[in-house]
This record gives sequence, structure tokens and C-alpha cells, in this order.
Amino acid sequence: MHILDVTTKGLSRKIVLLLAALSLAACGVNNVVIQGSFPTPNINKLPLSVAVYYDTALTEFSYIEYSETGSEEYNIASGQSHVELFNAVLPAMFDTVIVVESMEEAEARGVDAIFAPAIEEFQLALPSKTKLDVYEIWIKYNMRLLTAEGDYIADWVLTSYGKTPTESLRSVEAAINEAAVVALRDLASSFSLSFTQVPEVRDWLNTL
Repeated sequence: MHILDVTTKGLSRKIVLLLAALSLAACGVNNVVIQGSFPTPNINKLPLSVAVYYDTALTEFSYIEYSETGSEEYNIASGQSHVELFNAVLPAMFDTVIVVESMEEAEARGVDAIFAPAIEEFQLALPSKTKLDVYEIWIKYNMRLLTAEGDYIADWVLTSYGKTPTESLRSVEAAINEAAVVALRDLASSFSLSFTQVPEVRDWLNTL
């Protein structure tokens, strides 16, 4: 009788631990790694050589969306997708594009300019919170163009926006991914088409 009692207690304890583990897993953050394709824009190239520097703040960028109770709900990693986007767009804009590992390397390559993009803000709107039938993403960028010596040529802000209707996809993760890809494509279009219209950039091009 004693042995049976101990076994039952042990089994009950295992069940409690299993249920606790399942509960923690259910409450864990949902990881979303943004993935998509980014078409090359059909524009006239500028006869420039440009070094591109992606710092770790961009390459490892992630955004955490919190639930109404304050717990982590979604962890959205989009750093690599931004790198892929710029790697698709920049070679269509300039004759020569060199990706470098540091600003020091960029300054040593003898290029016409250094491009160093940064993400300033990332916002996610979920239908469960907005009561709208769309997933929405806004991204704010700081575009920085420098001389080969590291001095600023231009420093301007671009924003991009993407949305996905709730009925178009099966999961929240897929909808977030699609909205982010739409926002990134929006950036590709606005950046490539407006680059030469930035006043400081235009003035700099006129000196070459």
C-alpha cells in the first residue's frame, strides 16, 4: 500500500510538471523571421562607386510586440531582410557597390560615397488590438550618405508602410511577414526613386 501511494504521488508530480511546461510554452513569445523577395528597380544607374556599411543594429534588428498584459507576444526579426533589400536595390542605382565590414574599411576603399542605413522605428498594428481587418507595419529609416572620408553628405528620413488583410492568410505569423515584405518593397520604391531628389544629395551630385 505504501509503495502504491508513492508511485501515485510520483505520477501526479510528473503530470503537474508536464502541464506547467505546456503552459509556459503556450505563453512563450512567437518568433517571426521576415522572409521575402525584393525585385530590382528599373532605373538609370548613377556613375558612382558606393561602399555600404550595415551595422549590427540593422543586421540584427528585431522588434518585440507586447500583449495587453505586458508579456512578450511576438519577436519580429527583420534585420537580414533589410540587408537583402538593399543588396537588391543598390546595384541597380550605382555602377559599383561594395559591402564593407566597418566604416574604416569603407574609408580605405577610395569610393565616391559611403551609404549607412539605419532603422529608427518599427511599429506593428494587430487586428486584435486595432479592431481593424488588417495587419499593418510602419518602418522609419535614417538614410545616411557620407563622403569617402566619413563626412556627412546627407542625412534624411524615409518611412515605409505595409498591410495585409486578415482574410488573405492562415496564420498571424504569415500575415505579419507579408505586411513587413510589403513595407520593405515600399521602401525600395521610394528610396530608389527619391534618392536624387534629396536636396543635399542633389547638391553633392552637382559638385562631381
